[in-house]
Amino acid sequence: MSAPSRHEGPAPARRDRALYVEILISAPLETVWSLTQDPASHVRWDARFTDIRPVRLRPDGAQEFEYELDLLVHTIRGTGVSLGTRESPRGERTSALVFDSDDRVSPLQAGRGYWRYIPTDAGVRFITGYDYEPGWGRLGGIIDRLVTRRFVWWLTARSFDRLRIWAEDDIAPERVSGWRALRRGGPRARRCLSRPPHRGARTIMQDAPDSLEVISS
Repeated sequence: MSAPSRHEGPAPARRDRALYVEILISAPLETVWSLTQDPASHVRWDARFTDIRPVRLRPDGAQEFEYELDLLVHTIRGTGVSLGTRESPRGERTSALVFDSDDRVSPLQAGRGYWRYIPTDAGVRFITGYDYEPGWGRLGGIIDRLVTRRFVWWLTARSFDRLRIWAEDDIAPERVSGWRALRRGGPRARRCLSRPPHRGARTIMQDAPDSLEVISS
């Protein structure tokens, strides 16, 4: 399977509001899996979280957790469930996630999504698709369409490139954060795809793994 080319991604299309981010990481699958499945590693590259605490392991292997995002003046807190699987004979792996926050400050309320890990000759295609209900009531819906959803896509894509740099070059995320991110070679959202390279009639969330339904029920 050939890897898609990288290009600067536009804002999400109107007909499918779900977010899609894809990046090619030239590193072993086990490395990408480890850096994304371990909560302590995850919060180091993903700017959407400052803390992830496992709470309980369900009998089906799903992990319940609590998360935080420290905004300096306020900390957004929420809960979630994730389930990682190895489900393809070609070596593909997936991870499903549902989350929720009743924090009135949070622009994201309940949501669900997935990660896909697709091995190729050039590396691992690391993909996420997810959707959520916006916070802040009716006004929040308007702001979400105009601002929030675009910003969340950018934040996710930039975090994915920070993960790529860590996995490929063993450069810790903290070394390419803050003002250091402005240096040449720092993380850039434009290195990610914002839509599937071979998009058919299926929506982004219809491509979610079956495990998402398992943890959503």
